[in-house]
This record gives sequence, C-alpha cells and structure tokens, in this order.
Amino acid sequence: MPKIDEYITSAGPSAIEELKIIASRLKGKTILNVNSTAVGGGVAEILSRMLPMMTELGIKPRWELIKGGEDFYAVTKKFHNALHGTYQKLTDADFQLYRDILKANMESLNLDADVALIHDPQPAGLIDKKPAGAKWVWRCHIDLSNRQADVWNFLHGYVSRYDAAVISAPSFSQELPIKQFQVPPSIDPLADKNKELTDAEIKAIMARLNIPTDKPLITQVSRFDRLKDPLGVIEAFKKIQPYVTARLLLVGGSADDDPEGSQVLAEVRAAAEGASDIIVICLPPTSNIEINAIQRASTIILQKSLKEGFGLTVSEALWKGKPVIAGAVGGIPLQITHKYSGILTRTIEGSAYWMKRLLHEPAYAKKLGENGREHVRENFLLTRHLRDYLLLALYLESGRQDFIHL
Repeated sequence: MPKIDEYITSAGPSAIEELKIIASRLKGKTILNVNSTAVGGGVAEILSRMLPMMTELGIKPRWELIKGGEDFYAVTKKFHNALHGTYQKLTDADFQLYRDILKANMESLNLDADVALIHDPQPAGLIDKKPAGAKWVWRCHIDLSNRQADVWNFLHGYVSRYDAAVISAPSFSQELPIKQFQVPPSIDPLADKNKELTDAEIKAIMARLNIPTDKPLITQVSRFDRLKDPLGVIEAFKKIQPYVTARLLLVGGSADDDPEGSQVLAEVRAAAEGASDIIVICLPPTSNIEINAIQRASTIILQKSLKEGFGLTVSEALWKGKPVIAGAVGGIPLQITHKYSGILTRTIEGSAYWMKRLLHEPAYAKKLGENGREHVRENFLLTRHLRDYLLLALYLESGRQDFIHL
C-alpha cells in the first residue's frame, strides 16, 4: 500500500499536512466500519484503501462484515431499489427476516470501537447493540430523494438513534432528529484502477482481453444493474451507428450482495447479440488494472444511470482525462458541470446526441476531460475523504464542539 507522503504529487503538500495534524488528535482511537461485502462495491473499494492510511496515521481501524444468505440479500436488494424510488412489494416476513439476520450478526460481530461508521441499510439495525459511550454514524451512500415510504419508515426507526448521519450529496438528505454531514466518496489516485499506465501496458492488457482498438471505444463501466441502464446504452449507441465509426464496450460484474446481476447480464447479452460493434465483458471484482486500461484506451466514457448513489466510476474516468457522458442523477452532478467538466443527460436521445458530437469534436472532448481531471483533484481524492471522516470523528469525540482548535 502507498505511504501517505506518496499522495503529495496528486493531492498537494498542504492537504497531506492538514491530514496529519487532524489525525494527531485521534491517535490511538479505534474507528470501526461495518458493511455487507468485502469486494465488488464502491464502499469496499474505498475502505480497502483508506484503512491502511488510518493505521499509518496512528489510528486503529477495524472492518466488520455482516453475514446473510441469499434470502437476506434479496430483501436488502429490495430495500436498495425501493429507497432509490423503484416500487418494491415487501411483506412482514421480509422485515422480520431483516431483524432476525441482524440479531444473529449482533451476537457474532465485535462492535467495540470509539467511533463506528455503519454503511447503508444492510447493517443499519446493528444500532440495537451499540456499546455504551461509543459514537455511531450511519453512512448512507444511497440517493433517498424518491424513497419508498414503508421501507424508509422501517429504517428510520434505526437511523434516528444514531449520533449522526453522513450523506454523499445534499439531495440525499431526509428529515432526521440527528445531525447530517455531507461527505462525498472518493477515488484513490494510486490504486491499480487509477494509477498512471504506459501505452505499452494499456495495449498489452487490451490484447489480453481481446478488445480491438482499431475504432474509437465508447465505454460504460458499471455493475450489471437495471439502474445503470445498460439496455438504454445499447439503444443510444444503435441510434448513432449509421453516422459514426466506433465500438460500444459494456464492462461490468456483480457484487456479492447483488442477486440480480446475472439476470441483467443475460438481458444485456441478448440485446447485443448480432451486433459486431457491441462488446459485453463480465470481469471479476478484482480486475482493477484491467478497468484502468480499458478506460484509458476509450475515447468516451458513459455512466447512463437512472438512479445513482454517487457514481464513482465518473470520477475514475475524469481522473484519466476522459470526457464523460452521464445521467444527471444522484451524486453525478456534483462531479460534472454540464458542458464544462463533462456532459449530463436525462434521455437515450440526449446520450446518443452527445456521443455523436464528441466523436466529431475531439478538441472539445479533450477539454472536457482536462477540466474534469482538475475538478476531481480538488474535490474527490481519497485524502480529502479521509480528512472529512477524521474531522467528523474528532467532532463526535470532542463532545460535539462547533469549533475545534487544532
């Protein structure tokens, strides 16, 4: 893992110095993170990079995973879709299964820590076992602006008992009796998925994956999830095929806690069947350097989400200086200023228009990518994310003082 000082090149010396000063006030404190999967999602990816940095700074990080079978993850997937605004029918038995699985996890997990960050709905019910004196934060990565009432009311009974909540964007906020803090997620510029690669490395990886590069690549990297609208991406690409020379590349996989992934992948492959310029690739969740190379080899990156938490793949692509066309949902508008650091769309037709235009105007596409990279440098790197978490921990540990002198 990289050392803190190795981030000076990407984040700047003042950001690293600030991080060290804040961390010195938390030396020896235990910070616990709890989520539902160790691989295949943005939360797991961030934690795997952030926790070693905490250790180097003298903090004691811990990471616990809740355990649940297929039935539990089917229920929490319904929770996820319902909170994003897609209606789901949930029964009393579904809610009871959630309670039962969380109760079993309370008996097996070590929840002792000075500060705990509990990520998303899956482990939210662990608040019933909060140790005395600990400070607990519910970390919500989901856009709750169109949440389904019965699911939110159920979760509200747990969330309202936390010491604070953290959201990724202002629009995610809901009425709660606790303080809410905005902390956007981040990318690690030194991770395999984002580090610099040579042209030779990129060519070798693309050849190994059997991805031809004789035409410009338009690429979407995301889980095979209906909310990422891969079928809409295919439809948009087919609209411009008579007018451009390009290939569409849909790259993804599924997370451990997403039971719908294989079904959506089958639908995508069926929609792409017979189209020689549409390539669908399913990669394992550890394929970080492959995704890096694919993004760097691409001419345009898509993220045509219908609903989104934050959408870290946008920042990943922008960091590589690529023009991004993305859905104007969730946290994506925080990452893209329309026509300045990327393109925001709401329709299949809009996505098609901008794909065609950026292919025909490479100088404009290049400028969008350059502006996007600088925006990510200033706002969405891992060092800023860690700083925000440490400031929150310091606030809670200090008795919630409004001003803390470092």
